[in-house]
Amino acid sequence: MPYGIELSFNDKAESFQLPVMPGSLEIGDSANAKTYDIVALGEINVIKNPKLSEYGFSSLFPAQRYPFVTVQTLLQPIEYVRFIIKWMASRQPIRFIFTSDRYDINTLASIESFDWKEVAGGAGDIDYDIKLKMYVPYAAKKVEISQQTPIAAVVVTTSAPARPDETQQPKTYTLVAGDTLWAVAKQFLGNGARWPEIQKLNGIADAEIKRLQIGRVLKLP
Repeated sequence: MPYGIELSFNDKAESFQLPVMPGSLEIGDSANAKTYDIVALGEINVIKNPKLSEYGFSSLFPAQRYPFVTVQTLLQPIEYVRFIIKWMASRQPIRFIFTSDRYDINTLASIESFDWKEVAGGAGDIDYDIKLKMYVPYAAKKVEISQQTPIAAVVVTTSAPARPDETQQPKTYTLVAGDTLWAVAKQFLGNGARWPEIQKLNGIADAEIKRLQIGRVLKLP
């Protein structure tokens, strides 16, 4: 099975295969473990989540079809460069595919660095070095807190106590159509049965209770 490396962007809306395979592919993996010294316990080793894999290689974008060119479609060297620079500027991951007779790599990756230069006397060939890092999509998730959740793992956010109601209750009320003393007492005193207090305070005769004058201003207890 032939070796090959393909870089693509936006679900292969743009893509190309490396025209010249690099001499080597550097792959960096780490378990991301860290050692601590704890009094009375001695040295302990805390195993953390693995770090993301890193990939690096160097090669050539040729200006002509040399015998070692491995692709049928050969772009101009600067076109490869423009693709990579454009993808880096988008701040979006690319897809990195490496195939060989031993193992394959097919992953999203970020372009961490890209250095290139035109080869002196190379008729337009471009040398380059590129470093990629595995990319894992992420999004904010809602965290459900249960009674089993360790206290140390819970971040408690306290809100300020609600401000007291500073709204002043009205000391007077102007009657509108349909009002009754019971309704006014219910609305402003919280208990309709307190309507006699309003009657007494405002000197309302018993005969007036059923024919309250619209627009009359009542004092409230």
